Amino acid sequence: MSDDPRRRAAHYRLGDDPAPDTSRAPDPDAADEGDEGAGPARGRRPEDQALYVDGQIRAAIARGDFDDLPLAGKPLPPRVFRHDPDWWLKQLIERENVSGVLPPALALRKEDAELDDLLDSTGSEERVREMLADFNRRVVEARRQLQGGPPVITPTRDVDDEVRAWRERLRRRAAARPSPPPPRRVSWRDRLRARRGGA
Repeated sequence: MSDDPRRRAAHYRLGDDPAPDTSRAPDPDAADEGDEGAGPARGRRPEDQALYVDGQIRAAIARGDFDDLPLAGKPLPPRVFRHDPDWWLKQLIERENVSGVLPPALALRKEDAELDDLLDSTGSEERVREMLADFNRRVVEARRQLQGGPPVITPTRDVDDEVRAWRERLRRRAAARPSPPPPRRVSWRDRLRARRGGA
């Protein structure tokens, strides 16, 4: 142990003096010898407890327990400063990149709202039919399961009607695309120059 008198005095006050005085008689009110390292004894002054905690933090820093923490050297995110009782759940979802935790009824509602855009990004009618059949199958399965949560109010989609609507949206998008500009007319002088070699 070091010979720093302040450190020795602090250890003495906390009761974990590295070189205890053996000439004194043991105090019957003192804590059991088996409780060394368990922390400061009860009834200590708050200053002693603060000193003990500071010593434990310094020892942890010296051991490297605080190295490589997730936010080391970065500013704290704004969520730290807001009171949110579900902070741990949101942090878990963010850290583990969890998705699909909605109940089936809500997940199907969300998918139903995005289904037209998803179908529009598909290029073949066969794939559109497969996606609609899969969506309808999952809606029917969710209605059959009685697992609690919100009721499934998402309607199934008529495959033929949806394919017709998909074709119509596809046709409208093709009509809305700007047509290529007409080819530039070449004058007789430009053609003559091209024949003569660009002179």
